[in-house]
Amino acid sequence: MTIKERYEGVIGWFADNMPGAETELHYDSPFQLLVAVILSAQCTDKRVNMVTPRLFERFPSPESMAEATADEIFPYISSISYPNNKAKNLAAMARMLTSEFGGVLPDDVETLQRLPGVGRKTANVVGAVVFGREVMPVDTHVFRVSARIGLTRGAKTPLQTETQLTRHIPSELLPVAHHWLILHGRYVCTARNPKCEECGIAAWCAWPDKPKSSKNGK
Repeated sequence: MTIKERYEGVIGWFADNMPGAETELHYDSPFQLLVAVILSAQCTDKRVNMVTPRLFERFPSPESMAEATADEIFPYISSISYPNNKAKNLAAMARMLTSEFGGVLPDDVETLQRLPGVGRKTANVVGAVVFGREVMPVDTHVFRVSARIGLTRGAKTPLQTETQLTRHIPSELLPVAHHWLILHGRYVCTARNPKCEECGIAAWCAWPDKPKSSKNGK
């Protein structure tokens, strides 16, 4: 099977079966999505969604969060991984967003990365979800799944994974393709004991250890 055939098969199945895939993070504004994505680093979306209602009730806007210190933010996110660093980043991010951008999120992923706590993946997520930018955010799920099923070859870093995926996936599909791979990795192609028998893209999967009985379409 050629790499082109693999991509065509995988993209075709997801397009037919998960056309409306979207983030599982809960938010009511672009600012709240940015906060949620920052909190989600090395933490599950489920845990983030448990924390953000109280956080957003107290700090619903960049202006309200900009007035807070890291110590004031910390109690609301203490159950999140790395809460000290994330509290500091949230406070600094809100201050910069308010002072330099009038509280409005930049729609450019490069500019977004100027904000404290916002790396390439976070900026790409916000760019794709909020602004429809044709970018491919790479988190642990995307990195793992892409390599396992054979969409990437020899990628050692998230940037290398991003480069290979954007080379083969039509640009207009990149925002939703990001969610396809995340959700597939979260619920089917899990890190341990992947559910190959339930996998709809098994026919195009290059993983040598997948069960021989796996079939496409289940």
